Amino acid sequence: MAIDTLNLVKEAPVRIAYTLVYGFFDIFDRQHGQMFLWMPVMLGLGISLYFAAPLEPQMFSYICAACVAAVCFALLLVVSDYYAPPVAILAMVALGFLVAGYRAHSLSAPVLPYRYYGPVEGRIVKVDRSASDAVRLTLDQVRLRGFAREDTPARVRISLYGDQAYIDPEPGLPVAITASLSPPASAADPGGFNFQRMAWFDQLGAVGYTRIPVLRLGPTDPDLRLFVHKLRQKLSLAIQNSLSGQAGAFAAAILTGDRSAISAQTVENLRASNLSHLLAISGLHMGLLTGVIFSTLRGILALIPYTFYHWPNKKIAAVAALIGGACYLALSGWNVATERAYIMVSMMFIAVLLDRQAITLRAVAMAAMLILLLRPEVLPEPGFQMSFAATTALVAVFSILRGFKVMYKWPRFLTGAFTVVLSSAVAGVATAPVAAAHFNRIADLGLIANVISVPVMGAVVMPAAVIAAVLAPFGLQHWAFAVMEPAIRWLLYVADRVAQIEGAVTWIKSPPTATLPLIALGGLFVLLWKGRSQFLGLLPVILGFLFWAGGDRPSLLVSSDGGLIGRMTAEGRALNKDTGGSFAASSWLENDGDFPSQTKAAARYMPPLGLSGISIAHVSGRGWQARADAACKSYDIVILNQDLDFSAELPCLMLDLSYLERSGSLAFFADPDGIQIQTAHGASGIRLWTAPDISIGRYGRAPVSPMVYRDSQTRPIFGLRVTRNGQRVPLAP
Repeated sequence: MAIDTLNLVKEAPVRIAYTLVYGFFDIFDRQHGQMFLWMPVMLGLGISLYFAAPLEPQMFSYICAACVAAVCFALLLVVSDYYAPPVAILAMVALGFLVAGYRAHSLSAPVLPYRYYGPVEGRIVKVDRSASDAVRLTLDQVRLRGFAREDTPARVRISLYGDQAYIDPEPGLPVAITASLSPPASAADPGGFNFQRMAWFDQLGAVGYTRIPVLRLGPTDPDLRLFVHKLRQKLSLAIQNSLSGQAGAFAAAILTGDRSAISAQTVENLRASNLSHLLAISGLHMGLLTGVIFSTLRGILALIPYTFYHWPNKKIAAVAALIGGACYLALSGWNVATERAYIMVSMMFIAVLLDRQAITLRAVAMAAMLILLLRPEVLPEPGFQMSFAATTALVAVFSILRGFKVMYKWPRFLTGAFTVVLSSAVAGVATAPVAAAHFNRIADLGLIANVISVPVMGAVVMPAAVIAAVLAPFGLQHWAFAVMEPAIRWLLYVADRVAQIEGAVTWIKSPPTATLPLIALGGLFVLLWKGRSQFLGLLPVILGFLFWAGGDRPSLLVSSDGGLIGRMTAEGRALNKDTGGSFAASSWLENDGDFPSQTKAAARYMPPLGLSGISIAHVSGRGWQARADAACKSYDIVILNQDLDFSAELPCLMLDLSYLERSGSLAFFADPDGIQIQTAHGASGIRLWTAPDISIGRYGRAPVSPMVYRDSQTRPIFGLRVTRNGQRVPLAP
């Protein structure tokens, strides 16, 4: 008996390990048939690991990820289905990391190293509008005075002001411009929207503006790659000539993707009423367009006796819908939402051709994987997140209803009304956290606006658009536009009326970094996991909202040029000036969930700027040298919007323009023992888009050079903690 007991004790660790290992694999085995749905999630997790790294991964990291991916994919060929899911998950995470790194390095292009004013020559590849409603040109084949070809940005973007009636901008047109250019700006708020990263993946090496007329250098380039862009613009102008005002601009946007004629007020009304998705060429438009083509052609073929009895009418209509959708995708500009929508409808019509069920979560998962493999940089963008959040939720909810056969017993008109209301509600709930996190707003009356507007969009606007395309070769498209125009004006009227209602929009502060991933992963677990344990996904969702509610905004913000200061008060953010620095000011107020004008925010401002017992001074304007010297003797921290030439150690912490140019904007957080100063470059990390001269393997675990990491021991680029006794502790990356 004693020997048996001793053997049991010795075997206990082995038995426990055996139970844990097989219990782990049993969890995935019980999800048989669902694991494919998790593959794009794991791919996205690997991409997120790449983007979240504070330092650009070195070659060793990629080698390790490649080895993990290769071993896992090899194991998938030999292991049984019981052991395959965890191996596949690990393989997709490693693949996502590799894909994101490869994409980032493959798009490497020069970035303008400093401010530039002078001649710019290039070829127009895109025409759109800026946030200030100015016409904006994106140029390639760029030439700048004093820059060698290998140091010249691949693309630059220039906003046009003043009298620009000398040319009609179109893709392919070579132009000459005298412009002010700057490198892509870092975030206006540390941890906020990272424009540098977006510009890197667009190969946008400089942005700027001009008030001098743009000159044409020669004939339009006949490059076939620009043919679709030119066709889009011609169609857009033709539509706007047929439909006047904002109705024509709206029609051009939904049919060609050209939003350059949409006014800022119309865009704001659509956002406030949660109808801005009507502008984005996405699932609604693609589904309606291909659905109209499919139904119309199938109906025509059914009217002909020979084709009805001898031809596969359903499959012929499906092929025609696929072709029509592809043309629509090309005209729309290949944005993420349209790509996702086309992949979805393609799978639906391919399922029709193969006599399979059309709309499933597997189709959504396949669309997500294809887009992430081709363009991993879209993962952090709101367009991708909102598009797939809405689609996943809609397909999952309607699959559940289909299983319960809830709507089969209802009258058709009642089913249609219920479908519109439920679709709007589900899509609104699914996208609300994403919209609130990125745009700091919730459209409280969005459900009502969508219930009123979406049926009109589906029953009138999109069918009229298809008819206009069919009649255009005969010059009869104006008949279809006559039907479309009052419907579009109704949509714009609804958006305007809803936006004007008091309380139509609730402003929301920006969440902490971990909030949205927690909510997304929890929501996906609820939708994709099988069994009662799926409701455990509500825990990270609740935790994410708790983080959001408890997140603190910076007590003090400083712009990257040192000219604008924003201090948090009981009434909201107070700004030190009512004009100038409008982009930073609007970004700060938006992220605070506070939307007064800059003038009203400036009326709140009252110095001094002290925090947690640490005195802070801001110096600018005439006589700044003498005032900076005097302030440094009386204050702990001095913020200066000029370069101060100093070699001896100062009695204060001097944050002058030379430091701000390296650190980016600053965020001050109060704590019991002092303050923490976070920098925009610290929040972004040392990455390709913040330090473009990085190359793989050029450094180990340390940053590129000490000067990139810190300006001195007391002014680290990643930020620092300042205590009441004057101690300054650098923040590591």
